This record gives sequence, structure tokens and C-alpha cells, in this order.
Amino acid sequence: MSDDAGGRLAPGELGELVRAWRTRALLTQEQLAGRAGLSVRTIRRLENGTLRRPRSASVRLLIDALRLEAAEANVLAAVARGLPALPVDQPAASPEQLPATPRAAPTPVAVRQLPAGTAGFTGRDPLLRRLDTVLADASEDATPIAAITGPAGVGKTSLAVHWAHRAAPRFPDGQLYVDLRGFDPSRTAVDPSEALRGFLTAHGVAPDRVPVGIEAQAALYRSRLAGRRVLVLLDNARDADQVRPLLPGDGACAVLVTSRTPLVGLVANEGAHPVIVDVLPPAEAKRMLARRVGQRRTAAEPAAVTEIVELCARLPLALAVVAARAATRPGFPLARFATELRTARLDALSGGDARADLRSVFSWSTRALSGPAAWLFRLLGTHPGPDTSVAAAASLAALPVPRVRALLTELADAHLVLEHLPDRFTFHDLLRAHAEETAREEESEADRRASTMRVLDHYLHTGHAAAVLLNPQRTEVTPAAPHPGVQVEDIAAYADATAWFVAEHRVLLAATEHAVRHGADRHAAELTWVVSGFLERQGHWEDWIRCQLVSRAAAARLGDLSLEAAAHRNLGRAHSRLGRVTESRHHYARALELYQRAGDLGGQARTHTNLALLLEQSHDYDEALNHAQRSLSLHRLLADNGVGHANALNTAGWCYALVGDYDQALVHCQESIVLHRRIKDRDGEAATWDTLGYSHHHLGNHRQAVTCYETAIRLYRELGDHYYESISLLHLGDLHGESGDPAAAHEHWQRALAILTDLGHAAAEDVRARLRDGTVSKPAMTP
Repeated sequence: MSDDAGGRLAPGELGELVRAWRTRALLTQEQLAGRAGLSVRTIRRLENGTLRRPRSASVRLLIDALRLEAAEANVLAAVARGLPALPVDQPAASPEQLPATPRAAPTPVAVRQLPAGTAGFTGRDPLLRRLDTVLADASEDATPIAAITGPAGVGKTSLAVHWAHRAAPRFPDGQLYVDLRGFDPSRTAVDPSEALRGFLTAHGVAPDRVPVGIEAQAALYRSRLAGRRVLVLLDNARDADQVRPLLPGDGACAVLVTSRTPLVGLVANEGAHPVIVDVLPPAEAKRMLARRVGQRRTAAEPAAVTEIVELCARLPLALAVVAARAATRPGFPLARFATELRTARLDALSGGDARADLRSVFSWSTRALSGPAAWLFRLLGTHPGPDTSVAAAASLAALPVPRVRALLTELADAHLVLEHLPDRFTFHDLLRAHAEETAREEESEADRRASTMRVLDHYLHTGHAAAVLLNPQRTEVTPAAPHPGVQVEDIAAYADATAWFVAEHRVLLAATEHAVRHGADRHAAELTWVVSGFLERQGHWEDWIRCQLVSRAAAARLGDLSLEAAAHRNLGRAHSRLGRVTESRHHYARALELYQRAGDLGGQARTHTNLALLLEQSHDYDEALNHAQRSLSLHRLLADNGVGHANALNTAGWCYALVGDYDQALVHCQESIVLHRRIKDRDGEAATWDTLGYSHHHLGNHRQAVTCYETAIRLYRELGDHYYESISLLHLGDLHGESGDPAAAHEHWQRALAILTDLGHAAAEDVRARLRDGTVSKPAMTP
């Protein structure tokens, strides 16, 4: 750290004094700035002589930070006022040699209005440091303002009061506080004039001497605070206009403002520093609960503590209410309170008065909304979650996208929703519960049903368009026309489709279950079809199983045998990806039975293809070939020249390769490649290139095998099919290993291992064995 003092100063001048006392205190310029709450630039300007008349408030900060004796303080104060400097040959710190300083006027009694801090205040260290920085980086001529914003119950006031008490020694001339009641159940926000009268009378102005107009009041208020170090805490502000008249005009003061609105105007025009408060991190939420109910009690029931924290959405007010209930019932297990939260939710979070009742606290925010924004907030309670796009919200409300975007912005400004990603909005579970509850109370059942069906239609129709772009050959499902008011997003390209599924992955899973809860079984089954291809390619196999179980049950209720069979077939495929052969075989057998009852030959053919690939895992290559041939026969009987036939050809080719008939493998795969290219099925083409590579490899055609494998790897990577990309990488590594190139083999095996490890697939262990031993024990293909 540098001490750039600039030009030389005569002893006794201000800069020389500051530098000498700083050096004596063993402080760098940066350390002195931090201790005094001044900027490093101010310290440098003082020491190099460019700042010769600092503000009196800054001088007092330096006196405190340097811990000067009374005589030294008098010297510094005198020189800072411009009184004659000491002669050069006299000691700098001899105050008796300075002219006597004028006697200061009696200091008024400092006003101390801060409310008591919150008992058990926990964490928030990054935000406390942020507030420290706002004060430390303040310039000489501007009042530092921190705009502390966040949703109801998140602990804005607790944070502000805690920091204010901690920082109080920096403001020896007093601390002012007022609750502006911007979101009060009485709906009567404090008028700035009323707040000013309170501040002025606290500073000794007789009530009958307070000016009448707000401008005159504000001017007198600023005069009273001029040159004094006072902290002003303006709590629960409605908006920037309510705050502006209450801002001091002196840089020696500092202001904290708390609000449920973002106070953008205060940030833009007055240079306020935004300090955004969110729910507590999980560890801090648990510590808060432990401090309120006792460490021994929480340590005895860690599972209940975790559940309480999550059911309270890590919202400090909710945690405080539960902690209070637990503290007044010391004999109750914490699991009892977790159960209450799980079953009663908002009813379990009533603290006995309005300020400790979550339902009331949330309602104060919604009352401040416009009518349309409050209506949209209620409708969001009917959304499946966990977040929503603007287009989905527009479908929910049956409104144009620009109108809904404006309403969502109003909700975000009120901290009732959070725009956690561009054009994607969410809220925590307690606000979701409040929105759902108010929707039940204020919206008719028919209106709630209509909004639910519109949002399900949005995901079904947009998802169908995206699914067909990912795989144009998937044509089993054709949804009915969407309801009026549904906004179907424009998915124009493969990359758009992938990006949409990535963004909506969790929402689509929630939507399938949401559809079931609302009796929309057809939507549930078709939404499952929509998301299945994406889940398979991305390796989300447990999610795939979860939604197929929903689809199976929905199809059974609908009495749709083919749809139920398709769910079982997909369950077989998902279990197969995870190496669960027994479960997979059970679902395939059930799928065949249902397809036979439905007379669905195409479904039977596809299931035989899946069984062939499953049996390959168990090294039952002859039986695998038998199923592949049965599949191929059924497709030829149906005169099916689509993706099912092309896949059956490739599967038969793979099974021929496994039994050592590589010539038949090439014949079937070459026919498969032609068909896949004709129908533009890149997935099937990639799989067939892999089979061709394997066949050429074992026929000794090294160069052809490398070309085939590299083509398969490229296609899989472009398609985002990570699992099958790893399989082709393994095959290429095996080829190099058997051809005497261990370095190339290890490179490709390592890349395959990285993918399989990321997917959590059991085949990763086989790859580790290859890397450890440098040998290949079996063909590396899992369907």
C-alpha cells in the first residue's frame, strides 16, 4: 500500500500533522480511511496539501480515528480552521504554542431514537459489510444513503437497526428514527411534514417555532444537522417522495432507508446505494432458530430443524414466529411444529398480532398494488411453479405479453415476485401459499380452472413444437387446439428448442403433476410425452421415471391402452439407462401386453427393439438378435419406412455384430443410414454410425471405423445427447487401445468418464477399469 504524500509541507501544516500522527499510530492511508469512515482519496489530499480546509465533521472523524489526546485534538482543529501554523522549528504537537481557539458553542444533547435491536440477530455479514462500505466510501460533500429493500418479513428493519447500533459511535451527535408506515395495516403512511416536526422538536425546536410549509421545515432540519454527525434511519418507506424531504444536506450525516419497494428514484437521483435483502441462507436460518429456541433443542432434532427452515422459506419473520411458539412450549418436540407448518402453513404462522402474522404482513403489500397487478398475483398462485416466463404468465391471465410484463414489473417492485433471471419470475413458497389462498377466496372456481388450463396449454403446445424440433420423427402425440388466450411461444430452431427445455425443465415436471391434481389427465400424459425426449438426451433419467409414472397413472384413468403402454415402454428405457435390468424388463413385458391388447403393432415393434438392446446388457446376444428380428419383421409387415423401421434395422445390425456376423451388420446398417437420412432423423443416424464403426473395427478396417465413430460423436454432441456421446467415445477409445495407441485410448476414455460421472451412471466404473488396466472387457453399449 502506498503513502503518496505529494509535495513537501512545512511542519505544523495540516498535512504534516495528519501524516505524523498516522505514522505514529502505525496506520497506512487505507487503514486510517477505513477507521475514520473517510475515503482514501480524502486522506491523500489532506496529506499532500491539496485539501487544506476539510469539513469539521471530517476533522472530528480523524481525531477519533487517530485517538488524539485533547491537546492534540485542539491543534488539529485549529490548523484545520486556518489559524496560523506553528513556527517550523517548534514541535507540531504543542497546542499551548497555538493561538487560543475560539470557544465552541455548547453542544446540544444528542438525540438517541434508535429502537432496541432484535434479540438473537444472526448472520447477514455480507450485508453488514456492504453498509460499512457505503459509509466508508462516502465523499466529503454528499450524504451517504443506503436503500435497504426486500420483501415483507425478510428482516430489513432488523438489519438496519442492528447496523445502526453497531455504527452509533461514529455518530456521536445522535441517531434519528421514524417508522414511516409505508405498508401499515392502517393504510395511513406518515406524511414527511409530520416526520420533520418530530425530528425538529427532538432537536430542541419549540413546537410553535416549527415552520408551516414542508420546504421551510426541511430547510430548518438541514440547518440543524449541518456540521453534525447524525445517523438517520427512515424505516418502512412507501416511496422515494416520502423520503426526500427527510434527507440531511450535510456529508457528515448518513441515512438508512428501508422499504418493500426498490426506491429506484432515490438510487437514480440522490445516489442512494441499494442493499437488497433476501431470505436467509440455510445455515444462517438454522442458527437463527437455534439462538431463539436453544442449541441443545435444535441439535436433538436436526431433521425437524431442516424441515422447519424450508417450510418457513428461510424467511426471518416466519422463523421468528415458529421460534416464539416453540419457546413458549418448551416440552413440545420441534417435529410437532414442522407438522403444523406442513399441514396448516400460513395458519401456523400467526404470531398473535398483526406485525407477527404472515398473512397480514403479506396483505399489506398486496393492498398497495394496482387492481390488475393484485389480480395477476392471485393467478400466479394457480401456476405449477417453481417459476414462470412472461409468456406463461400471459397465458395464465389471457393478456398480451407486454401488458403482463408491466404487471410483473409492478409485482417485482413490490417484492412480491423476484425476477431471478431475465423475464423469469418466482416467489418463495409462503408468498405462493398466500397467492393461492387469496385466489381461492377472491376468484371463482371456474376462473381458476380456466387459468390453470390455459397455462397447461401454454406448456403443452410450446413444448410440442420444441419436442418436434428436437426429433421431427416423434409424431405419436397431437394435442387438441389450445384454449383462447393461450400464448404459444415461437420456437424456430433446434437451439431455441433446447434452450426452452433447459429453462422450463423443472416447470414441466411440476406441470405434469399439477395437471393430475386438477383432473387434466390428458394434459398430464401429453406433457410427459413432450418432455421425455429432452430428459433422455440430457441424462435426467430419474426425472424421466418420475414423469412417466405420472403418465402411466393418467393413461390408466383415461383407459388409453396405447398411452399406458408407451409410459411402461419409456419406464423400461429409463430404468435401462440406469442399469436396472430387472425393472426394465418388467416394464417392457407390461408394455408388450398392453400394446397387444390395443392391437398396436407399431408399439409392439418398438418394444421388441428396446428388449433387444436391454438383453445386450446381459450379454444374451442370441435372444437380443431374436427380438431385433421380430421388430424388423413387424415394421416390414406395417410397410413402415419411418424412424421405427430405421431404428430396427440398426438394432438388428448391432445384434449381428455382437454375435460376430459383421457382414450382416454392415448390410443392415447401410440400409438404416439411407432411411435415417431420408427422413432426416439425426439421432438414429448417429446411432447407426456408431454401429458401423464397431463393425468396421472388428473387421480390421481401422480407418473406416475411426471415421464412423467420429461422425457419431459429432452428431451426438450437436444433438446434446451426452450419454450416447460417451458410448461412442468409449468405442473409439477401445479401437485405439486395441490398435496399439494407448495415449489416444486414454484420451477418449477420459472424456467418456467425465460425461458418465456427470450423469451419475454406473458405467463410469467400467471406464475407470479401462483407464486403470488399459484393457477392454466387453462392448461398451448400453441402450
